[in-house]
Amino acid sequence: MKAKVYVTLKPSVLDPQGKAIHHSVELLGFGQITDIRQGKYFEIAMDSELTESQAKESAEKIAKDVLANPVIEDYRVEIVQ
Repeated sequence: MKAKVYVTLKPSVLDPQGKAIHHSVELLGFGQITDIRQGKYFEIAMDSELTESQAKESAEKIAKDVLANPVIEDYRVEIVQ
């Protein structure tokens, strides 16, 4: 079982790296892009004996306590078999 954790800046937080990427993309000719925001992605291998709800609960705690800064970041957890 695997937990996929996506961490992104909250919409109200300035994202200078995303702005720099957006500028570079525009220079490459992709003028139809209106915004780019960067984030982090984690894959966590979980014990196959865990139930899906146990795995999700563990991954949510890891995301909240370790992977994301809840003041400026949001996170989303997906569990895949």
